[in-house]
Amino acid sequence: MILPIVAYGDPVLRKTGVEIDKDYPNLSGLIENMWETMHNANGVGLAAPQIGKAIRLFLVDASPFAESDELEDEERDFLKEFKKVFINPKIIAEKGEEWAFSEGCLTIPNINEDVLRKEIIDIEYFDENFEAKRETLGGLAARIFQHEFDHIEGVLFTDKLSTLKKRLLKKKLDNISKGNIDVDYRMKFPNIKR
Repeated sequence: MILPIVAYGDPVLRKTGVEIDKDYPNLSGLIENMWETMHNANGVGLAAPQIGKAIRLFLVDASPFAESDELEDEERDFLKEFKKVFINPKIIAEKGEEWAFSEGCLTIPNINEDVLRKEIIDIEYFDENFEAKRETLGGLAARIFQHEFDHIEGVLFTDKLSTLKKRLLKKKLDNISKGNIDVDYRMKFPNIKR
């Protein structure tokens, strides 16, 4: 089932997600709905807060980035297969130089800005079968993970922008929260009384 994606301005996007266990109600159904919702909106990641649930769960499908000609073959092959569910994830270490990349977000449609993030991360998480995993991610995979991880911490990519950039985007962000935006996927807007 395709769920509405919560728009910028909704308080759930500012909550720190709570950890869940394998007995979370209808977890497999929720994950299935999140995959369907993310793919319907042409996203590469979707966190539970973006569908109104303040829990530590997100999923990633980086395969659309595998089409980029700017990537090395090895990274392109990795991204093609980088499709995962992350439950109760933790970032253990961040390494390397910070690098800029233009990020967007399904919660903040039609806005893309350069965000600085570390290039390599060590992570721990549980997969959809509640098997513990530990991995090191680099490049775009690390960036997508960090972006989605921010969501379960109550942080949006626009929080990482300069004060000037935030001021320049204020009107656009206000319009998103009021529903004054055209998108081709279902959204739930915080400032629209129904």
